[in-house]
Amino acid sequence: MEIPKFDETFIPILEVLKNGKVLKSRELIEEVKSKFYSGLTEEQLKQVTKSGDLLIDNRIAWGKSYLKKGGYISFPERGHVQITEKGKNHSNSITVRDLENENSIFDFYRQEKSSNSQPENIKISSPQDLIDEGFNRIENEVKTELLQRLKSIDPYFFEKVVLRLLKKMGYGEFIETSKSNDGGIDGIINEDKLGLDKIYIQAKRFNEGKVREKDIRNFIGAMSGDTNKGVFVTTSEFDEKALEKARSAHHKIICIDGKKLVTLMHEFNVGIQVKTTYEIKQIDDDFFDEQ
Repeated sequence: MEIPKFDETFIPILEVLKNGKVLKSRELIEEVKSKFYSGLTEEQLKQVTKSGDLLIDNRIAWGKSYLKKGGYISFPERGHVQITEKGKNHSNSITVRDLENENSIFDFYRQEKSSNSQPENIKISSPQDLIDEGFNRIENEVKTELLQRLKSIDPYFFEKVVLRLLKKMGYGEFIETSKSNDGGIDGIINEDKLGLDKIYIQAKRFNEGKVREKDIRNFIGAMSGDTNKGVFVTTSEFDEKALEKARSAHHKIICIDGKKLVTLMHEFNVGIQVKTTYEIKQIDDDFFDEQ
């Protein structure tokens, strides 16, 4: 079962409200999820939008908002929902195009077409979905460029990048090992601020090829007796034997490939910077309650 699009929640919302009772918005959302989307997995139910809202709740809320604009439901009081006569007599299927034919609230979905163009299937998304889609596209482009940059920088500087990332993630101070005869260890970082435990770091900047089993084996062999924890970071990938060696080792070895690396750098703002901040505004109900 997939998370429904916002327009796919129209009928479930009306079915929950068909008895005519007034429900709180939160009650409506929970009943819709319970009666129609109980097949969603725990992971799906925990998915969030870019603004941090639960995705399934956000989709139902947009469905509720559009049904209100289409006259199918009403808000008898703040935070409450009730079906209208029009909603009680709804057809077995309601689409965004149906609502669009009744009023102009969905003009932003219309696309200008020349007289010679053929009709196109328009992807219907809620405004939140469109925002998230745009953010995801930008984020993916930044991550792709970031990984390309990492593969082209000096290997010694790449080691510094990895250590700075771990520091940004909340670990303690780090020590860069000597560039000659370092025994396969590129850095040592304290697991905590007080330095009660150490983590050994291996950073491999690969343009091509994968990290092999022997690379993990050499890393484990280079770790001294004062720690059994290590992080192996690469701009490339780990082959299956390398991952299996890391999993079966007596040491605790964390493998971070290029994809995971740029995701962490993006999250903790290492090697990137915030370019623009957008504000999303909504009606302040408390303001109007003062009258």
